Amino acid sequence: MSNASSPHAPHASLTDDDLALLRRPLHGILSVAAGPLPPQPRPVWFEATAEGTLQLFTGAETLKVRRLRRDPRASLLVAAPAGERERWVAVTGRTTIETDGAHDLAARLAARYWGHDAPARAAETAAAQTAEPDLVRVVLHPERVRRYRM
Repeated sequence: MSNASSPHAPHASLTDDDLALLRRPLHGILSVAAGPLPPQPRPVWFEATAEGTLQLFTGAETLKVRRLRRDPRASLLVAAPAGERERWVAVTGRTTIETDGAHDLAARLAARYWGHDAPARAAETAAAQTAEPDLVRVVLHPERVRRYRM
């Protein structure tokens, strides 16, 4: 267990153990606050930063961005894949929407998630960025981190 008192005990910052999981090319499940509506979780590519935040890119006019502009609260859940011991990290906090660095982040994440296929898929990445020129970075600032490790 990762915590002596409880495997689900919340913390406000990411641990080295959390970062080891978050730096793997795993999909995160992003949920944004939607007021009276239920959350609409979506799989996303993301990056853990040196500053202890998590960031992802998306189109500036997407539904998630419109919702985050109204209410900046969000959470990201990342779990180890099937075949590994159960382990997950859930980060909840407020987000900021940044207009700089989204295209660079998209390129880094394409290399991270596509690995050795990244060069072959470079044209796909370029086409996606051309189709969505107004990308933004969504930065999640952890206020609560919950984790479980079997």
